[in-house]
Amino acid sequence: MLEIIDFTRLPAFFLILARLGGFFFLAPLFSYHTIPMMHRIGLVVVLAWIMYLSLDVPAMLFDGQYVLLLLKEVTIGILLALVAYIILAGVQIAGGFIDFQMGFAIANVVDPQTGVQSPIIGQYYYIFALLLLVATNAHHLLIDGIFYSYQFIGFQEMIPIHSESFVQFIIVTMSGMFLLAFQIAIPIVGTLFLVDVALGMIARTVPQMNVFVVGLPLKILTSFIVIFISFSFFGLLVSGLFEYMFQTMRQLLEVLGGA
Repeated sequence: MLEIIDFTRLPAFFLILARLGGFFFLAPLFSYHTIPMMHRIGLVVVLAWIMYLSLDVPAMLFDGQYVLLLLKEVTIGILLALVAYIILAGVQIAGGFIDFQMGFAIANVVDPQTGVQSPIIGQYYYIFALLLLVATNAHHLLIDGIFYSYQFIGFQEMIPIHSESFVQFIIVTMSGMFLLAFQIAIPIVGTLFLVDVALGMIARTVPQMNVFVVGLPLKILTSFIVIFISFSFFGLLVSGLFEYMFQTMRQLLEVLGGA
């Protein structure tokens, strides 16, 4: 028991707590308002204690450098969670592309989990993505990612956020996220583009028909039909999104750790 409560290694426990706190502050699924704050704090403390007993924790002192290490740990946790959140937000961006083509862009809904406005179809896709995240136990891999992050960035190592490789990593990550969002939205957006072309041809051949009155309900009906059909491979696209998310988190650790 005395070995567990080693006061020379107690500062490292607060470093673990800081990294987990920053991660759970912004991580998908774990940071949502629907989960009570006391439950999130309790989960962070329990996981921090388990990691404290599992890792090779060094002896440290409460000094001026320790404050910098504490800020570094919070930054690492927030960056890991931010990368995961940005990649998963690609589903909502795909829904925003679809809403723009359907005519639903002016009607947003408030996400009760995050408290921000989101597109209707994007929120619909995002809920299914979260269900797949839990059903495939991918949320366990998020916790594994924060646990194995100490293999890349130790307790007493600093991170080069100002480096050129980090900036390049952010650019590549954002472009990859938009590419995945476009892949998810392209079946519906491409179909609606063909509907617009057909309506344009009808407007030229049959001037008596008001395509603005007929076009909106036709596009909405076509969109729902294509969305229903596209759900047959939606799971594969979201699984690829999860895989890209975990690869990006590992690449972030490699960039920050100088690997």
